[in-house]
Amino acid sequence: MSHRLMLLDTASLYFRAFYGVPDTIRRADGTPVNAVRGLLDMIARLTVDYDATHLVACWDDDWRPQWRVDLIPTYKSHRVAEVVKGAPDVEVVPDALTGQIPMIRRVLDLAGIAVVGAAGHEADDVIGTYASHAGFPVDVVTGDRDLFQVVDDARQVRVVYTARGMKNLEVLTDAVVVEKYRVLPAQYADYATLRGDTSDGLPGVPGIGEKTAASLLGEYGTLDGLLAEAADAGSGLPASVRSKLAAAADYLAVAPAVVGVVRDLELPTLEEAGAELRPVAGESRAELERLADDWNLGGSVRRLLEALDRRR
Repeated sequence: MSHRLMLLDTASLYFRAFYGVPDTIRRADGTPVNAVRGLLDMIARLTVDYDATHLVACWDDDWRPQWRVDLIPTYKSHRVAEVVKGAPDVEVVPDALTGQIPMIRRVLDLAGIAVVGAAGHEADDVIGTYASHAGFPVDVVTGDRDLFQVVDDARQVRVVYTARGMKNLEVLTDAVVVEKYRVLPAQYADYATLRGDTSDGLPGVPGIGEKTAASLLGEYGTLDGLLAEAADAGSGLPASVRSKLAAAADYLAVAPAVVGVVRDLELPTLEEAGAELRPVAGESRAELERLADDWNLGGSVRRLLEALDRRR
């Protein structure tokens, strides 16, 4: 049987579930369970529709790594609720969602779904590493454009993009990325560096927008190639572009390390992580069914169990 790995940008999905499912759905004690329900329904549908044999819920062990902040202090700064010295900063998360995250972890554990994070790194870096070394087809499920950089037809890596909702999923291949942005996926990180990204606090190069960034990368290939051209006084690079790049030199020296996903983390193998999907049996299944009642998870647990039962 052929294998197919699905990598979840888990926080992206449970935030989407939280805002997409009414928070009037609650346990008997009043605790909202909309994010739990929504995430389980997403996993059940996605694993079936895309025929996943292996699944990893990639986790933000550090959603805003200090090493990235040291390079670009504005990195995700608008999403900081509290600065914690010597530990990951606290992200702005609605109270109604915060209480559901331990519930999500509990249900994923009982369902036998692998959850993998890495100290000092974001889920994107876990995804980048697994996607680069899986050795068989990969679907990355995310609502964030950052991960378009891992799309790779040669490695059979696609992105299932959720930004328009679960009813309007978009599967990104090399050709789709090129059609949307006029750059190859391998150029996407350089493109995002030049263009900037307000959602991540990346300023970009003032005066260089999406069209100019795509045009420059189309001509010079990479950011390094563009900067080499800018450093050559005899090159044909327009003076206006040269001056914009020079003004942003400090930013451009560090941004690629911030924008690019890490692809060489030391992570458990898929086998060690328990990534292969299997039916839930025994005490774990009984406990999940009990929680479905106790936590008012409705049919979400049943749909997840049915999806996993297909892996017999």
